[in-house]
Amino acid sequence: MLADLALPLLRCLDPETAHRLTIRALSAGLGPSAGGWTPDARLGQSLFGLDFPHPVGIAAGFDKDAEAFAGALKLGAAFVEVGTMTPRPQPGNPRPRLFRLPEDGAVINRNGFNNSGLEAGAARLGQRDRSAGIVGANVGANKGVETPESDYAAGVRAMAPLADYITINVSSPNTPGLRDLQAPGPLRDLLRAAKAARTEVAGEGGPALLLKIAPDLEDAQLEGIVGVVLEEKIDGMIVSNTTIARPGSLKGDRKGETGGLSGVPLFEPSTAILAKAYRLTDGKIPLIGAGGIDSGAAAYTKIKAGASLVQLYTALIYKGPGLVRRIAEELGTLLERDGCSSVTEAVGVEAGATP
Repeated sequence: MLADLALPLLRCLDPETAHRLTIRALSAGLGPSAGGWTPDARLGQSLFGLDFPHPVGIAAGFDKDAEAFAGALKLGAAFVEVGTMTPRPQPGNPRPRLFRLPEDGAVINRNGFNNSGLEAGAARLGQRDRSAGIVGANVGANKGVETPESDYAAGVRAMAPLADYITINVSSPNTPGLRDLQAPGPLRDLLRAAKAARTEVAGEGGPALLLKIAPDLEDAQLEGIVGVVLEEKIDGMIVSNTTIARPGSLKGDRKGETGGLSGVPLFEPSTAILAKAYRLTDGKIPLIGAGGIDSGAAAYTKIKAGASLVQLYTALIYKGPGLVRRIAEELGTLLERDGCSSVTEAVGVEAGATP
């Protein structure tokens, strides 16, 4: 409750400053806790060799440098994805680069993979208590690198001994040329390099590899991506990253800022491409739904569109840290309403429908 009451104060600050204060508080153990809470047993599932107590996690971008994952797990999240981390530290794009659109429940960012690098992130992850919860690592390429597959391989090598799963991020709109890696040829080369790096470090028992894709894809582009993912036996996909589109419904004063749009306006397009991905994969690999989730009903819509797990970030800015637990509790109620004995029964049941 106290954390939720602090939201208006944080929103008086520059968005990036407010975020840094939040991360520092969580890393210092000053955040709220959902201790003692037991999720509805129907929400649990095993994916990627991991036991998720419920489907709700925190997306990459929140804890870029693996500083606050322990505090974030205490909020009640089933999993936290740290990063995006690149081999070398980089400052990202000039500030200001993060903009709130409160009237729209949205944020625009053009951060540009600002992070302290793989070495610093690995040092922090190496100290984690694995029994405290599931932590994934999101890796990317440094700006301007000539051989991006080498950067992704380096990320996998660094994170394979430390993370429960690894996400290959080729979909941020804020690094020039990054989304071009979603084309079948470059994507195949990159994923093969990532798999080889995982085998090199962890043998055949390494962490799952996931691919995070953009929402701004034509049907043919998505078909090409899914074809490569299935061909290369990648373990799962995250659908989706932020969008470069600007819906005409946006009201915020900063709606014209360059960067990736997240939050409520991303919900419909990201859910539509999630359903397409589920149909194209025929449910053969787990999908994680991200984009615009701010309630149990929104999370349930993602699940019915094909997501086994869901991630949120932007909604925490507007609705506070208690949102993670509220969404999980609402999901339990919705499963009961629909007579589902397990969340897996709801996955993809409406993937053929338009969200």
